[in-house]
Amino acid sequence: MWYDQKWCEAATCKIDDSGKKRKCDNGAQSESSQAASDLGESPTKRPPGVKPSKAASGKRSIADQEASKAASAEFLAMCSIKERDLAVKERDLAVQESVKKMDLLDRLIAKPEPLSESEEALKQKLITEMLSK
Repeated sequence: MWYDQKWCEAATCKIDDSGKKRKCDNGAQSESSQAASDLGESPTKRPPGVKPSKAASGKRSIADQEASKAASAEFLAMCSIKERDLAVKERDLAVQESVKKMDLLDRLIAKPEPLSESEEALKQKLITEMLSK
């Protein structure tokens, strides 16, 4: 706000007779600014500050924005593919684990000699797991 007031004040000031100091009239315009308005020219605009200048230099073109949108869409597509692959791998691992348990149970059932206590407990555990599914 103060910066805007400074520029508005500079545009409305009159130059003193001595030329060293400027006097400002409340609401009055200087002769130079009146002459510019009589000619149809616009008054001098203040220069842009540092932050707006940097922001303007950092703006991307429309083509860059479209390219970034396309890249983000491609990234999202790759993410969805990776998620599907992960789900398939998890299902495969679950199937492999159940096959291993079935194979172990088959071996325990087919064993001709008597089973130890731990083997019998494992056999009962595997049977209950298979029946619960």
